[in-house]
Amino acid sequence: MTLDPDFWKDPKRAEGIIKQIKGHKNWVSNYNKTKVEIDELEVLYEFYKEDEATEEELDAQYDKTLAAVDDLEFRSTLNKEEDELSCLLELNAGAGGTESCDWAEMLLRMYIMWAEKSGYKVKQLNRVDGDVAGIRSAEIEIKGDFVYGLLKGENGVHRLVRVSPFNSQGKRMTSFASVFVHPLIDDTIEIDVNPADLDWDTFRASGAGGQHVNKTESAVRLRHLPSGLVVECQEERSQHLNKEKAIKMLKSRLYELEIKKRAAEKNKVEAGKMANEWGSQIRSYVLDDRRVKDHRSNFQNNNTDAVLNGDLDGFLKAFLMVDAV
Repeated sequence: MTLDPDFWKDPKRAEGIIKQIKGHKNWVSNYNKTKVEIDELEVLYEFYKEDEATEEELDAQYDKTLAAVDDLEFRSTLNKEEDELSCLLELNAGAGGTESCDWAEMLLRMYIMWAEKSGYKVKQLNRVDGDVAGIRSAEIEIKGDFVYGLLKGENGVHRLVRVSPFNSQGKRMTSFASVFVHPLIDDTIEIDVNPADLDWDTFRASGAGGQHVNKTESAVRLRHLPSGLVVECQEERSQHLNKEKAIKMLKSRLYELEIKKRAAEKNKVEAGKMANEWGSQIRSYVLDDRRVKDHRSNFQNNNTDAVLNGDLDGFLKAFLMVDAV
């Protein structure tokens, strides 16, 4: 199809086909890499039986092969259309005042560091600072292949237990923050939005951004009347550009609603998932006990500093493997 001289006359169709080819190449490449490791293990085993390879060499190749198979099995869980997309990640501080706002900012930093270490592009779309420290809410865009599929299990409430630096008595405190992950639609996905269904507000942006950002009403708030969805964007200096981004954010949320609707219609609602509400935390970060534990997969990491610096892959893989069963 790509060899057709008229292939690029319909850019949207062409981009969709290119995306499909890229996805297929990715799966084939991962399969071939794993097959090479398995073939090398079989050859090395034959050498071992002839005393031409050591047990240590065989063990090393076995571990390498097992890791490749495990990785391929993990990636096979990302098999839904929306899994391939980028994502919008939203954070909100829970009850607990300054401590919860600080915790929400710690989570924001954690996800940004994970994304940057993974080679993804991160852009902050919206931020509302706390009164003393931290943030009350924030939203970032993370762009890259399979980002939504990897992060979709982060939806839920995250619980922090620590000796609070904001408590003068040095007491151990518990605080909460909620995380919402939405698939970021691309140009290959059609979502129709009727302009008559939209209600716009403009306001002055908060936080960093220079005098222009704070002195003009460049930030926008968009309400979708039929669904009740509300999105805000204050990323750009231009109100026009913020409106364009807000429309894309709204379409991403509408697409997510359609995904959930389809899942419900097929009776594939995940009964084991906890509700996304206060008191039903998916993960606990207990800093003085040096423990971060996911309550769905039971995966645990005792290096809390590493986790808060973006070491999330173990949690993401463990959840997806459990969720796929």
